[in-house]
Amino acid sequence: MIRLDPRGLPNRALLVGVSEYDLTEPPHGVPGDLPAVKHNVNRLREVLTRGRVFGEHEITVARSPSLEHFERALLSAAAEAEGVLLLYFAGHGAIPSAGDELFLQMRNASVVAGGHAVFPGAEPFTTVLTMLATSPARRIVVILDCCFAGNAAWVRETLSDKHRLLLMMSVQANHRIDAGDPRTPTPYTAELVRLLEEEGGTGFLDLSERMRERMAARGLSTVRGDAWEPQWRAEPGEDVLLAAKPRAPERKTPEGSAEHPAKSSPEKHPDAAPHPHPHPKRSGADPDTPVPPPAPDATGPPRAPLTVRLLGHLRGLPGRDRTGRRAGGTGRTGRRGRRGTPWTVLLLGLLSLGLLTAGTYGVLGLVGHLRSGGTATVCAPPLELRVLTDPDLEPTIRAAADAHLTSAANTLDDGCRRTGITVYSAGSSDVVTALRKQTGAWREPHDVDTDRFNPQRDIGPQPDIWIPASRADVARVVEGQDTDAVAVPEAADKPLAYSPVVLAVPQAIAAEDLEGRTGLPLTRMIEQLSERDEKAVVRRPDPEFTDAGLLATIGLYGSDVPVGAAEHLVAQPGPPSPTAAELLCTLPDDEEVDDHTAALVPEFLMRSGVGCDSTTRTPRMAQYPMDVPGVAPVFVRVRWQGADRDGEARDASVAAFRNWLSGAQGEAVFAGAGFRRPYEWELMDPDTEVDGVLAAPSVLERFAGRDAMEAALKEYKEAGGPGRVLYLLDSSGSMTDLWEGPSGGPGLLKQSLGGLGGQDEYGVWAVADTGDRPYETLLRLGPHRRADAERTLDARARVRDAEADPRDALDAAFDTMEPSGTDSRPRMIVYITDGEDSDQLSRDRLGDVLSGARTSDVPVTVVSLTNGGCDPGRPDREIADASGGRCLDSGDDPGTALRDEVARTGTGEE
Repeated sequence: MIRLDPRGLPNRALLVGVSEYDLTEPPHGVPGDLPAVKHNVNRLREVLTRGRVFGEHEITVARSPSLEHFERALLSAAAEAEGVLLLYFAGHGAIPSAGDELFLQMRNASVVAGGHAVFPGAEPFTTVLTMLATSPARRIVVILDCCFAGNAAWVRETLSDKHRLLLMMSVQANHRIDAGDPRTPTPYTAELVRLLEEEGGTGFLDLSERMRERMAARGLSTVRGDAWEPQWRAEPGEDVLLAAKPRAPERKTPEGSAEHPAKSSPEKHPDAAPHPHPHPKRSGADPDTPVPPPAPDATGPPRAPLTVRLLGHLRGLPGRDRTGRRAGGTGRTGRRGRRGTPWTVLLLGLLSLGLLTAGTYGVLGLVGHLRSGGTATVCAPPLELRVLTDPDLEPTIRAAADAHLTSAANTLDDGCRRTGITVYSAGSSDVVTALRKQTGAWREPHDVDTDRFNPQRDIGPQPDIWIPASRADVARVVEGQDTDAVAVPEAADKPLAYSPVVLAVPQAIAAEDLEGRTGLPLTRMIEQLSERDEKAVVRRPDPEFTDAGLLATIGLYGSDVPVGAAEHLVAQPGPPSPTAAELLCTLPDDEEVDDHTAALVPEFLMRSGVGCDSTTRTPRMAQYPMDVPGVAPVFVRVRWQGADRDGEARDASVAAFRNWLSGAQGEAVFAGAGFRRPYEWELMDPDTEVDGVLAAPSVLERFAGRDAMEAALKEYKEAGGPGRVLYLLDSSGSMTDLWEGPSGGPGLLKQSLGGLGGQDEYGVWAVADTGDRPYETLLRLGPHRRADAERTLDARARVRDAEADPRDALDAAFDTMEPSGTDSRPRMIVYITDGEDSDQLSRDRLGDVLSGARTSDVPVTVVSLTNGGCDPGRPDREIADASGGRCLDSGDDPGTALRDEVARTGTGEE
């Protein structure tokens, strides 16, 4: 992970605070004005200016804008930002009954309630993201301080390119929150300002995690009575500097002087000392917030918000929710709307008048609508299901979830939605490892900034449902699962669908007869392809990231061909494409490559296609290897220990989605994507002809076994035998600000050690010209236990008061890593640097480095810790290219990418 430092680039911050609304009266008004929001944008503007990432002229404040004014301001900021673009919004948020969109309500907003509520004068978050995506900014940060802010996370998941977007949300999905004392900023923004005010550099990831800690420490509750839990979303490894307030020099001042903070007056400096009385309306209120003393009757423990207490009183069930269960859950329960009594109708009327929502800043989309007989019902936000799937299956599963959302199966008797669904994907090997060995850390991560693998950060939230591409994945989890695991996978008996993994060959070089297209082992098909076209190559997606790649590897290793020779059949420069879809999509980048490259991909992609323009791709024919198992997605319920607070409702929602997905409507989605029926093997949609696909190929290796997948993955990691990696860690003085934390030089190095096993050899040199040679050996070249290596680095790695000489250091590294005799082990040099000394190399000295790189036969992976360090023409990029290696900078998720590069040379972590 590398934190982008945008200083020096054109940055823009748009701070939107809607404190006043034109329409607050029933029946179509928003819940009321939000005077606290005025303080939000004022304080935030001040702290960002002092933070020195945004100049004064780069910060725009939009105070209670209309929808049109907001859109103009957002598009203007988006067009001008090149470094970081920050959008902050505080105001009313609203959601429809399905909870699958978030509306940001501007000054001219109104609410038209009913079965399908609409929000004139409000901007859908989907539209906001569309406008933000037009920006050339390298990072886009969105901070939402409004009710239902957490629902924005679901909208973010629909983006095809999420790596630039970093999202902070004041509260979890489907929850309203109190805006607090009108004389001070809202609780969330008050904490945000305090953290940004701290000295030193403040990045998005650190800020997000500390916000969760600070809000938890304050013990605040949402309007529903649940714990108030801020949320954030970012792709692994993405971070950006948001403030860099200089550290004040230590100065001794006379006691009692105006500069002595201990003697400052609380009246003149209200934030200097805690006020003796917290705000009477908020449990856990910040002690720094100046408020009047409580009224004489304000005694006893903090009380639930007025709306919660009145709802409980009217129901006759104090402290219980609409289903009769005790309140205090996670806030993600799906509760059926209750048939209206006269008291309920009265309560809804009060809510619409704003009498009971004063101080909150949100409105539920389905406020209430009349049913037959004149009664009313309230639709609570639906329960949220989290569905984790294989990366190549994600588009299909997402389409199924979207169709299920509006289906009759997801609609309750009173017209409310039962469930909302979030679909996300992660590397298949990571998911199996997490469910097998790390469920405890997944449920309760101890340190989200740890150098080691963290499921919540690197995969996503705990899934309710897992849909892997093979039932064998479930068997792999169950067989090797820890005895103290807190998650239990329960797989359905039958796969949802089936798709063989095929060799998709350009039509001009494909086998012409049926015998050449079916009934042959994969290695024989590849040999025949090479006989037809001497330029032909075969590509396979990453076996560690998607099951399609691992299933293809089973066939590749299944013949009598040695593993090393089998890997040579699919060898390629650089890393493999992570998914089959991306593999097909990137081939057209080079017409010559596209015309001569066959791809091992699931057959359904030849029907449903990929995200690139199909008209630019070479037409392909599917060949069906007899020894490659197929993709067979299976529905798996994942039960988490201690997650039974809403267990009955969650089980019902999971069962409803499973039944729908395995029924006629779900089959229609799989049919449209190009899948086959399991056990019958025919196309689900036989009426639509797909070019290059056989209607009835011969008998294939239908399903993968657990042992076959485990063996193939192990052999893939060990292919080529143990490797040798030499790390060159730039330790010159210019690295001072790029040294600490997981995104610093040593942190990235330690993260990458996970790609090395006990038989691999590696060493670390500190590159700084401090004496007789251009480096110091921190860790000798040889095998090491990871824990021992990390302790050594923590003790010995430090910044030197010297410059680095990359030419002499790399020359010495090439000599050290030169193969000798029959030693054919894979090897690599990793150079982690800020690039300053590389940029200062003379053309002759750079030429010497490039000459050595071309002749060494050892690839150099350069990790540049500066923005644009790997741009074409930069020395670090030239060194990597000359050696046949890679250059990684902040646009490549360098933490993950470096680990992957090292893993391809090494044998994997012990």
